[in-house]
Amino acid sequence: MAQLNAQLFPPGQYPVVVVGSGPGGLQLSYYLQRIGLEHATISADPGPGGMFRRYPLFQRLNTWSKPYADADRGTRPYEWYDWNGLVADEPELRSLVSQMMEGISYFPSRAEMEKGLVAFAERARVRVRYGCRWGSTRRDGDGFVLGTSDGEYRCRVAVFAVGMAEPWKPSIPGMEDVPHYVDTKPAKAYAGKRVFLIGKRNSGFEIADALLPWARQIILGSPRPPVLTVLTGGGVRAKYLVPYEDHVLGGGVFVLEAAIERVDRTREGWRVVTSETAGGAREFVVDDVIACTGFTTPLGDLPDLGVATFMQGRLPRMSPFWESTAVPGIYFSGTITQGAFGLRKHGGSGNSAAVGGFRHNAKVLAEHLAGKFGITVPRTTLKPEEVIPYLLSEATHAPELLNQKAYLARVVSFYKSRGITDEGILPLGYFVDEPGPDAIAMSVETDEHGHHHPAAYVRREGHVSEHALPPNALLNFEGMPYQQQLAGALSGLV
Repeated sequence: MAQLNAQLFPPGQYPVVVVGSGPGGLQLSYYLQRIGLEHATISADPGPGGMFRRYPLFQRLNTWSKPYADADRGTRPYEWYDWNGLVADEPELRSLVSQMMEGISYFPSRAEMEKGLVAFAERARVRVRYGCRWGSTRRDGDGFVLGTSDGEYRCRVAVFAVGMAEPWKPSIPGMEDVPHYVDTKPAKAYAGKRVFLIGKRNSGFEIADALLPWARQIILGSPRPPVLTVLTGGGVRAKYLVPYEDHVLGGGVFVLEAAIERVDRTREGWRVVTSETAGGAREFVVDDVIACTGFTTPLGDLPDLGVATFMQGRLPRMSPFWESTAVPGIYFSGTITQGAFGLRKHGGSGNSAAVGGFRHNAKVLAEHLAGKFGITVPRTTLKPEEVIPYLLSEATHAPELLNQKAYLARVVSFYKSRGITDEGILPLGYFVDEPGPDAIAMSVETDEHGHHHPAAYVRREGHVSEHALPPNALLNFEGMPYQQQLAGALSGLV
Protein backbone atom coordinates (compact mmCIF):
# COMPACT_ATOMS: atom_id res chain seq x y z
CA MET A 1 0.00 0.00 0.00
CA ALA A 2 2.82 2.41 0.86
CA GLN A 3 4.48 1.66 -2.48
CA LEU A 4 1.22 2.25 -4.36
CA ASN A 5 0.64 5.55 -2.52
CA ALA A 6 4.17 6.72 -3.36
CA GLN A 7 3.37 6.32 -7.05
CA LEU A 8 0.18 8.38 -6.86
CA PHE A 9 0.42 12.09 -7.64
CA PRO A 10 4.11 12.68 -6.88
CA PRO A 11 5.06 16.30 -6.18
CA GLY A 12 5.18 18.32 -9.37
CA GLN A 13 3.04 20.40 -11.74
CA TYR A 14 -0.73 19.85 -12.06
CA PRO A 15 -3.53 22.01 -13.45
CA VAL A 16 -5.56 21.49 -10.24
CA VAL A 17 -4.61 20.28 -6.78
CA VAL A 18 -7.35 19.18 -4.36
CA VAL A 19 -6.48 19.09 -0.65
CA GLY A 20 -8.59 16.74 1.47
CA SER A 21 -10.12 13.26 1.34
CA GLY A 22 -13.36 13.83 3.23
CA PRO A 23 -16.67 13.70 1.33
CA GLY A 24 -16.02 17.12 -0.25
CA GLY A 25 -12.63 16.13 -1.63
CA LEU A 26 -13.75 12.66 -2.77
CA GLN A 27 -16.84 14.04 -4.51
CA LEU A 28 -14.93 16.74 -6.35
CA SER A 29 -12.12 14.38 -7.38
CA TYR A 30 -14.68 11.90 -8.71
CA TYR A 31 -16.25 14.50 -10.99
CA LEU A 32 -12.90 15.89 -12.11
CA GLN A 33 -11.97 12.35 -13.14
CA ARG A 34 -15.27 11.94 -15.00
CA ILE A 35 -14.74 15.19 -16.86
CA GLY A 36 -11.13 14.39 -17.67
CA LEU A 37 -9.48 17.35 -15.93
CA GLU A 38 -6.03 16.34 -14.75
CA HIS A 39 -5.54 16.96 -11.05
CA ALA A 40 -3.82 15.67 -7.93
CA THR A 41 -5.71 14.94 -4.72
CA ILE A 42 -3.63 14.89 -1.53
CA SER A 43 -4.60 14.26 2.08
CA ALA A 44 -2.92 14.16 5.47
CA ASP A 45 -5.25 11.34 6.55
CA PRO A 46 -4.31 7.66 6.12
CA GLY A 47 -7.55 6.92 4.28
CA PRO A 48 -10.87 8.37 3.05
CA GLY A 49 -13.56 9.80 5.32
CA GLY A 50 -12.33 13.13 6.67
CA MET A 51 -14.06 14.14 9.90
CA PHE A 52 -16.28 11.07 9.70
CA ARG A 53 -13.26 8.99 10.68
CA ARG A 54 -13.69 10.54 14.16
CA TYR A 55 -16.98 12.43 14.54
CA PRO A 56 -19.71 12.64 15.70
CA LEU A 57 -18.36 11.54 19.07
CA PHE A 58 -21.48 9.64 20.07
CA GLN A 59 -21.68 7.79 16.80
CA ARG A 60 -25.01 8.83 15.29
CA LEU A 61 -25.44 11.41 12.53
CA ASN A 62 -28.29 13.91 12.49
CA THR A 63 -29.03 13.73 8.75
CA TRP A 64 -31.14 10.93 7.35
CA SER A 65 -30.52 8.10 4.91
CA LYS A 66 -33.75 6.17 4.36
CA PRO A 67 -33.07 2.62 3.12
CA TYR A 68 -36.65 2.40 1.83
CA ALA A 69 -38.24 5.51 0.40
CA ASP A 70 -40.62 6.81 -2.24
CA ALA A 71 -37.93 6.38 -4.92
CA ASP A 72 -35.84 3.40 -5.94
CA ARG A 73 -32.43 3.19 -4.33
CA GLY A 74 -29.67 3.91 -6.82
CA THR A 75 -31.76 6.39 -8.81
CA ARG A 76 -31.20 10.14 -8.92
CA PRO A 77 -34.53 11.01 -7.19
CA TYR A 78 -33.57 8.73 -4.28
CA GLU A 79 -30.78 11.15 -3.37
CA TRP A 80 -33.44 13.40 -1.81
CA TYR A 81 -34.02 10.61 0.74
CA ASP A 82 -30.32 9.87 1.31
CA TRP A 83 -28.58 12.99 2.60
CA ASN A 84 -25.31 11.23 3.39
CA GLY A 85 -24.28 9.18 0.36
CA LEU A 86 -22.07 10.69 -2.31
CA VAL A 87 -23.55 11.05 -5.79
CA ALA A 88 -22.39 9.61 -9.09
CA ASP A 89 -23.36 9.14 -12.71
CA GLU A 90 -23.18 5.35 -12.36
CA PRO A 91 -26.17 3.84 -10.49
CA GLU A 92 -23.96 1.26 -8.78
CA LEU A 93 -22.01 4.03 -7.02
CA ARG A 94 -25.06 5.77 -5.60
CA SER A 95 -26.65 5.32 -2.18
CA LEU A 96 -23.71 3.43 -0.69
CA VAL A 97 -24.23 4.76 2.84
CA SER A 98 -27.79 3.43 2.99
CA GLN A 99 -26.48 0.04 1.88
CA MET A 100 -24.16 -0.06 4.89
CA MET A 101 -26.92 0.62 7.43
CA GLU A 102 -28.25 -2.04 9.80
CA GLY A 103 -31.79 -0.64 9.78
CA ILE A 104 -32.13 0.26 13.47
CA SER A 105 -32.30 3.99 12.65
CA TYR A 106 -32.55 6.13 9.56
CA PHE A 107 -29.74 8.24 11.00
CA PRO A 108 -26.52 6.42 10.01
CA SER A 109 -23.90 5.67 12.60
CA ARG A 110 -20.49 7.25 12.23
CA ALA A 111 -19.03 3.86 11.30
CA GLU A 112 -21.70 3.29 8.63
CA MET A 113 -20.99 6.72 7.17
CA GLU A 114 -17.26 6.02 7.06
CA LYS A 115 -17.86 2.62 5.41
CA GLY A 116 -19.98 4.29 2.75
CA LEU A 117 -17.28 6.84 1.96
CA VAL A 118 -14.56 4.18 1.84
CA ALA A 119 -16.71 2.05 -0.47
CA PHE A 120 -17.30 5.03 -2.77
CA ALA A 121 -13.59 5.82 -2.97
CA GLU A 122 -12.72 2.21 -3.74
CA ARG A 123 -15.48 1.43 -6.23
CA ALA A 124 -15.22 4.77 -8.05
CA ARG A 125 -11.42 4.44 -8.01
CA VAL A 126 -10.97 7.92 -6.62
CA ARG A 127 -7.22 8.25 -6.35
CA VAL A 128 -5.72 10.11 -3.41
CA ARG A 129 -2.16 10.47 -2.15
CA TYR A 130 -2.69 9.79 1.56
CA GLY A 131 -0.31 10.78 4.32
CA CYS A 132 0.63 13.95 2.44
CA ARG A 133 0.14 16.98 4.69
CA TRP A 134 -0.33 20.45 3.21
CA GLY A 135 1.74 22.97 5.17
CA SER A 136 2.29 26.17 3.18
CA THR A 137 1.06 28.16 0.21
CA ARG A 138 2.67 30.79 -1.97
CA ARG A 139 1.99 32.46 -5.28
CA ASP A 140 3.87 31.41 -8.39
CA GLY A 141 3.13 33.51 -11.47
CA ASP A 142 -0.54 32.91 -12.30
CA GLY A 143 -0.72 29.92 -9.96
CA PHE A 144 0.33 28.57 -6.59
CA VAL A 145 2.89 26.38 -4.91
CA LEU A 146 1.65 24.11 -2.12
CA GLY A 147 4.34 22.96 0.27
CA THR A 148 3.61 19.50 1.67
CA SER A 149 5.29 16.84 3.75
CA ASP A 150 6.12 15.04 0.48
CA GLY A 151 7.36 18.04 -1.51
CA GLU A 152 6.00 20.95 -3.56
CA TYR A 153 2.92 20.88 -5.76
CA ARG A 154 2.51 23.59 -8.39
CA CYS A 155 -0.89 24.35 -9.83
CA ARG A 156 -2.99 26.99 -11.49
CA VAL A 157 -6.00 26.19 -9.29
CA ALA A 158 -5.95 24.95 -5.69
CA VAL A 159 -9.13 23.57 -4.10
CA PHE A 160 -9.23 23.18 -0.34
CA ALA A 161 -11.67 20.54 0.92
CA VAL A 162 -10.29 20.48 4.46
CA GLY A 163 -13.63 20.80 6.26
CA MET A 164 -14.49 22.79 9.35
CA ALA A 165 -12.29 20.43 11.28
CA GLU A 166 -10.37 22.54 13.79
CA PRO A 167 -11.90 23.01 17.28
CA TRP A 168 -12.92 26.62 17.91
CA LYS A 169 -13.66 28.55 21.09
CA PRO A 170 -14.79 32.17 21.47
CA SER A 171 -12.61 34.67 23.31
CA ILE A 172 -14.11 34.40 26.79
CA PRO A 173 -12.01 34.68 29.97
CA GLY A 174 -11.18 31.22 31.26
CA MET A 175 -12.37 29.46 28.11
CA GLU A 176 -8.84 28.30 27.30
CA ASP A 177 -9.07 25.83 30.19
CA VAL A 178 -12.46 24.42 29.22
CA PRO A 179 -12.44 21.04 27.43
CA HIS A 180 -13.76 21.24 23.86
CA TYR A 181 -16.38 18.94 22.38
CA VAL A 182 -13.57 16.86 20.85
CA ASP A 183 -12.20 16.19 24.36
CA THR A 184 -15.49 14.97 25.80
CA LYS A 185 -15.07 11.88 27.97
CA PRO A 186 -17.22 8.74 27.70
CA ALA A 187 -20.79 9.49 28.78
CA LYS A 188 -20.55 7.27 31.85
CA ALA A 189 -17.77 9.49 33.23
CA TYR A 190 -20.40 12.20 33.87
CA ALA A 191 -22.62 9.95 36.01
CA GLY A 192 -24.26 11.90 38.84
CA LYS A 193 -22.63 15.21 37.83
CA ARG A 194 -23.89 18.67 36.98
CA VAL A 195 -22.62 19.61 33.51
CA PHE A 196 -22.69 23.01 31.80
CA LEU A 197 -22.57 22.87 28.00
CA ILE A 198 -21.49 26.13 26.37
CA GLY A 199 -23.40 26.22 23.12
CA LYS A 200 -26.74 24.84 22.02
CA ARG A 201 -26.51 23.95 18.39
CA ASN A 202 -25.72 20.52 16.93
CA SER A 203 -22.75 19.54 19.09
CA GLY A 204 -24.34 20.89 22.28
CA PHE A 205 -27.51 18.88 21.83
CA GLU A 206 -25.55 15.83 20.71
CA ILE A 207 -23.61 15.86 23.98
CA ALA A 208 -26.76 16.58 26.00
CA ASP A 209 -28.50 13.65 24.33
CA ALA A 210 -25.62 11.32 25.17
CA LEU A 211 -25.45 12.46 28.80
CA LEU A 212 -29.19 12.19 29.52
CA PRO A 213 -28.95 8.74 31.18
CA TRP A 214 -25.95 9.76 33.27
CA ALA A 215 -25.74 13.41 34.27
CA ARG A 216 -27.69 14.66 37.27
CA GLN A 217 -28.26 18.03 35.65
CA ILE A 218 -27.45 19.46 32.20
CA ILE A 219 -27.40 23.18 31.44
CA LEU A 220 -27.00 24.48 27.88
CA GLY A 221 -26.19 28.16 27.61
CA SER A 222 -25.48 30.62 24.80
CA PRO A 223 -26.82 34.06 23.82
CA ARG A 224 -28.97 32.85 20.93
CA PRO A 225 -32.09 30.67 21.15
CA PRO A 226 -31.69 27.04 20.08
CA VAL A 227 -32.28 26.14 16.45
CA LEU A 228 -34.53 23.10 16.54
CA THR A 229 -35.76 22.51 13.01
CA VAL A 230 -34.59 22.36 9.41
CA LEU A 231 -37.38 24.80 8.51
CA THR A 232 -35.15 27.60 9.78
CA GLY A 233 -32.46 26.66 7.31
CA GLY A 234 -30.27 24.45 9.47
CA GLY A 235 -29.40 23.49 13.01
CA VAL A 236 -30.40 20.65 15.27
CA ARG A 237 -32.37 17.88 13.58
CA ALA A 238 -35.00 15.70 15.24
CA LYS A 239 -32.29 13.27 16.29
CA TYR A 240 -31.25 15.63 19.09
CA LEU A 241 -34.61 16.97 20.27
CA VAL A 242 -34.99 14.79 23.39
CA PRO A 243 -32.91 17.12 25.61
CA TYR A 244 -35.11 20.04 24.60
CA GLU A 245 -38.23 18.05 25.42
CA ASP A 246 -36.65 17.31 28.81
CA HIS A 247 -36.09 21.07 29.24
CA VAL A 248 -39.75 21.81 28.45
CA LEU A 249 -40.91 19.18 30.95
CA GLY A 250 -38.50 20.33 33.65
CA GLY A 251 -36.72 17.01 33.88
CA GLY A 252 -33.22 18.19 34.66
CA VAL A 253 -32.14 19.83 31.39
CA PHE A 254 -32.12 23.63 31.25
CA VAL A 255 -31.71 25.61 28.02
CA LEU A 256 -30.72 29.21 28.75
CA GLU A 257 -30.41 32.31 26.61
CA ALA A 258 -27.41 33.79 28.34
CA ALA A 259 -24.03 35.20 27.34
CA ILE A 260 -21.05 33.51 28.96
CA GLU A 261 -19.04 36.21 30.70
CA ARG A 262 -16.37 34.11 32.41
CA VAL A 263 -15.47 30.53 33.31
CA ASP A 264 -13.44 29.87 36.47
CA ARG A 265 -11.77 26.64 37.51
CA THR A 266 -12.40 25.92 41.21
CA ARG A 267 -11.10 23.32 43.60
CA GLU A 268 -14.36 21.37 43.41
CA GLY A 269 -15.19 21.97 39.76
CA TRP A 270 -16.21 25.05 37.74
CA ARG A 271 -18.01 28.36 38.07
CA VAL A 272 -19.74 29.74 34.97
CA VAL A 273 -20.70 33.42 35.14
CA THR A 274 -23.43 34.49 32.72
CA SER A 275 -25.51 37.52 31.85
CA GLU A 276 -28.99 36.52 30.81
CA THR A 277 -30.67 37.93 27.72
CA ALA A 278 -33.65 39.01 29.81
CA GLY A 279 -31.31 40.90 32.14
CA GLY A 280 -29.37 40.08 35.27
CA ALA A 281 -26.29 38.00 36.02
CA ARG A 282 -26.17 34.46 37.31
CA GLU A 283 -23.45 32.08 38.44
CA PHE A 284 -23.57 28.32 38.00
CA VAL A 285 -21.44 26.01 40.09
CA VAL A 286 -21.02 22.72 38.25
CA ASP A 287 -18.80 19.63 38.16
CA ASP A 288 -17.88 19.82 34.45
CA VAL A 289 -17.97 22.29 31.58
CA ILE A 290 -17.75 21.39 27.89
CA ALA A 291 -17.25 23.95 25.10
CA CYS A 292 -19.72 22.88 22.40
CA THR A 293 -18.76 25.93 20.38
CA GLY A 294 -18.14 24.33 17.01
CA PHE A 295 -15.26 24.23 14.59
CA THR A 296 -13.32 26.51 12.30
CA THR A 297 -11.76 25.94 8.89
CA PRO A 298 -8.04 25.08 9.10
CA LEU A 299 -7.02 27.67 6.53
CA GLY A 300 -3.33 27.53 7.40
CA ASP A 301 -1.48 30.42 5.78
CA LEU A 302 -4.23 31.25 3.26
CA PRO A 303 -5.21 34.45 5.13
CA ASP A 304 -1.56 35.56 4.84
CA LEU A 305 -1.89 34.99 1.10
CA GLY A 306 -4.83 37.41 1.08
CA VAL A 307 -7.83 35.08 1.43
CA ALA A 308 -10.56 37.13 3.12
CA THR A 309 -12.55 35.56 5.94
CA PHE A 310 -15.60 36.30 8.07
CA MET A 311 -17.37 34.89 11.13
CA GLN A 312 -14.33 35.62 13.29
CA GLY A 313 -12.03 34.07 10.69
CA ARG A 314 -13.84 30.74 10.67
CA LEU A 315 -14.89 30.75 6.99
CA PRO A 316 -13.45 32.24 3.78
CA ARG A 317 -15.42 34.73 1.74
CA MET A 318 -16.28 33.18 -1.60
CA SER A 319 -18.18 33.65 -4.84
CA PRO A 320 -21.28 31.65 -5.89
CA PHE A 321 -18.80 29.20 -7.49
CA TRP A 322 -16.92 28.87 -4.17
CA GLU A 323 -13.85 30.83 -5.28
CA SER A 324 -12.08 33.15 -2.85
CA THR A 325 -13.37 36.67 -3.46
CA ALA A 326 -9.90 38.06 -2.72
CA VAL A 327 -7.52 35.50 -4.27
CA PRO A 328 -8.67 34.18 -7.69
CA GLY A 329 -7.68 30.59 -8.27
CA ILE A 330 -8.23 29.51 -4.67
CA TYR A 331 -11.43 27.45 -4.41
CA PHE A 332 -13.19 25.51 -1.68
CA SER A 333 -15.19 22.29 -1.60
CA GLY A 334 -17.14 20.37 1.02
CA THR A 335 -18.63 21.84 4.18
CA ILE A 336 -16.60 25.05 3.74
CA THR A 337 -18.94 25.99 0.88
CA GLN A 338 -21.55 26.95 3.49
CA GLY A 339 -19.73 30.30 3.46
CA ALA A 340 -21.46 31.09 0.14
CA PHE A 341 -24.99 32.03 1.17
CA GLY A 342 -26.67 32.64 -2.17
CA LEU A 343 -29.82 34.75 -2.28
CA ARG A 344 -30.86 33.83 1.30
CA LYS A 345 -34.53 33.74 0.40
CA HIS A 346 -36.51 34.05 3.64
CA GLY A 347 -33.25 33.66 5.56
CA GLY A 348 -32.30 30.28 4.09
CA SER A 349 -28.89 29.63 2.54
CA GLY A 350 -29.03 26.13 1.14
CA ASN A 351 -27.70 23.03 2.83
CA SER A 352 -24.00 23.36 2.02
CA ALA A 353 -22.93 22.68 5.61
CA ALA A 354 -23.99 19.04 5.17
CA VAL A 355 -23.05 16.28 2.74
CA GLY A 356 -26.57 16.29 1.30
CA GLY A 357 -25.95 19.79 -0.05
CA PHE A 358 -22.26 20.20 -0.76
CA ARG A 359 -21.99 16.97 -2.76
CA HIS A 360 -24.04 18.72 -5.47
CA ASN A 361 -21.84 21.81 -5.25
CA ALA A 362 -18.86 19.59 -6.12
CA LYS A 363 -20.27 18.58 -9.50
CA VAL A 364 -21.07 22.20 -10.35
CA LEU A 365 -17.57 23.24 -9.30
CA ALA A 366 -15.95 20.47 -11.38
CA GLU A 367 -17.77 21.64 -14.50
CA HIS A 368 -16.89 25.26 -13.74
CA LEU A 369 -13.19 24.38 -13.42
CA ALA A 370 -13.33 22.34 -16.61
CA GLY A 371 -14.41 25.47 -18.48
CA LYS A 372 -11.40 27.37 -17.16
CA PHE A 373 -9.13 24.77 -18.77
CA GLY A 374 -10.94 24.69 -22.10
CA ILE A 375 -12.83 21.45 -21.48
CA THR A 376 -16.38 21.64 -22.78
CA VAL A 377 -19.01 19.68 -20.91
CA PRO A 378 -21.57 18.32 -23.41
CA ARG A 379 -24.98 19.98 -23.27
CA THR A 380 -28.25 18.67 -24.61
CA THR A 381 -30.83 20.59 -26.61
CA LEU A 382 -34.55 20.57 -25.97
CA LYS A 383 -37.55 20.81 -28.24
CA PRO A 384 -39.93 23.67 -27.36
CA GLU A 385 -42.63 21.27 -26.20
CA GLU A 386 -40.14 19.56 -23.84
CA VAL A 387 -39.08 22.65 -21.88
CA ILE A 388 -41.98 23.08 -19.45
CA PRO A 389 -42.43 19.37 -18.55
CA TYR A 390 -38.65 19.07 -18.10
CA LEU A 391 -38.36 22.05 -15.77
CA LEU A 392 -41.33 20.97 -13.65
CA SER A 393 -39.97 17.43 -13.46
CA GLU A 394 -36.68 18.86 -12.16
CA ALA A 395 -38.51 20.93 -9.54
CA THR A 396 -40.30 17.78 -8.39
CA HIS A 397 -37.52 15.21 -8.51
CA ALA A 398 -34.07 16.83 -8.81
CA PRO A 399 -32.12 16.31 -5.55
CA GLU A 400 -29.86 19.26 -6.40
CA LEU A 401 -32.84 21.63 -6.28
CA LEU A 402 -34.52 19.99 -3.28
CA ASN A 403 -31.33 19.80 -1.18
CA GLN A 404 -29.95 23.18 -2.22
CA LYS A 405 -33.08 25.31 -2.12
CA ALA A 406 -32.64 28.82 -3.50
CA TYR A 407 -28.96 28.10 -4.17
CA LEU A 408 -28.78 25.71 -7.12
CA ALA A 409 -31.05 25.90 -10.15
CA ARG A 410 -31.64 24.09 -13.44
CA VAL A 411 -30.86 26.55 -16.23
CA VAL A 412 -32.20 26.42 -19.78
CA SER A 413 -31.09 29.02 -22.36
CA PHE A 414 -32.88 30.17 -25.51
CA TYR A 415 -30.49 30.88 -28.38
CA LYS A 416 -31.65 32.06 -31.78
CA SER A 417 -28.71 30.35 -33.48
CA ARG A 418 -28.42 26.98 -31.67
CA GLY A 419 -31.83 26.54 -30.16
CA ILE A 420 -32.89 25.69 -26.61
CA THR A 421 -29.98 24.41 -24.51
CA ASP A 422 -29.93 22.71 -21.12
CA GLU A 423 -27.04 24.49 -19.35
CA GLY A 424 -27.08 22.08 -16.39
CA ILE A 425 -27.21 22.97 -12.70
CA LEU A 426 -25.77 26.39 -11.78
CA PRO A 427 -25.72 28.66 -8.71
CA LEU A 428 -28.87 30.77 -8.73
CA GLY A 429 -26.99 33.83 -7.50
CA TYR A 430 -24.65 33.62 -10.49
CA PHE A 431 -27.59 33.41 -12.89
CA VAL A 432 -29.33 36.40 -11.37
CA ASP A 433 -26.25 38.64 -11.20
CA GLU A 434 -24.36 37.82 -14.39
CA PRO A 435 -25.35 38.80 -17.96
CA GLY A 436 -26.30 36.12 -20.42
CA PRO A 437 -28.76 35.05 -23.12
CA ASP A 438 -32.48 34.77 -22.63
CA ALA A 439 -32.90 31.91 -20.17
CA ILE A 440 -34.80 30.45 -17.25
CA ALA A 441 -33.44 29.20 -13.93
CA MET A 442 -35.76 26.82 -12.10
CA SER A 443 -35.20 26.48 -8.37
CA VAL A 444 -37.09 25.18 -5.35
CA GLU A 445 -37.50 27.50 -2.38
CA THR A 446 -39.03 27.53 1.09
CA ASP A 447 -41.39 30.39 1.87
CA GLU A 448 -41.84 32.21 5.16
CA HIS A 449 -44.33 29.55 6.32
CA GLY A 450 -41.96 26.64 5.68
CA HIS A 451 -43.75 25.50 2.50
CA HIS A 452 -41.67 24.30 -0.47
CA HIS A 453 -42.49 25.73 -3.88
CA PRO A 454 -40.88 26.13 -7.32
CA ALA A 455 -39.55 29.51 -8.41
CA ALA A 456 -38.74 30.46 -11.98
CA TYR A 457 -36.27 33.25 -12.75
CA VAL A 458 -36.69 34.37 -16.35
CA ARG A 459 -34.06 36.50 -18.10
CA ARG A 460 -35.19 38.51 -21.14
CA GLU A 461 -32.88 40.97 -22.84
CA GLY A 462 -30.74 41.21 -19.72
CA HIS A 463 -33.56 41.74 -17.22
CA VAL A 464 -34.50 39.00 -14.72
CA SER A 465 -38.05 38.56 -13.42
CA GLU A 466 -39.04 36.22 -10.59
CA HIS A 467 -42.12 33.99 -10.74
CA ALA A 468 -43.03 32.11 -7.55
CA LEU A 469 -45.26 29.10 -8.18
CA PRO A 470 -47.56 27.83 -5.40
CA PRO A 471 -46.53 25.08 -2.94
CA ASN A 472 -47.80 21.53 -3.02
CA ALA A 473 -48.14 19.41 0.11
CA LEU A 474 -46.74 16.31 -1.66
CA LEU A 475 -44.03 18.24 -3.55
CA ASN A 476 -45.62 17.34 -6.88
CA PHE A 477 -45.19 20.31 -9.19
CA GLU A 478 -45.96 18.60 -12.51
CA GLY A 479 -49.73 19.11 -12.75
CA MET A 480 -51.65 21.23 -15.25
CA PRO A 481 -51.87 24.36 -13.05
CA TYR A 482 -48.07 24.46 -12.84
CA GLN A 483 -47.74 23.91 -16.58
CA GLN A 484 -50.07 26.80 -17.27
CA GLN A 485 -48.32 29.18 -14.88
CA LEU A 486 -44.87 28.33 -16.20
CA ALA A 487 -46.10 28.71 -19.76
CA GLY A 488 -47.24 32.20 -18.87
CA ALA A 489 -43.84 33.06 -17.41
CA LEU A 490 -42.12 31.80 -20.58
CA SER A 491 -44.54 33.39 -23.02
CA GLY A 492 -42.66 34.41 -26.15
CA LEU A 493 -39.63 32.24 -25.36
CA VAL A 494 -41.19 28.80 -25.87
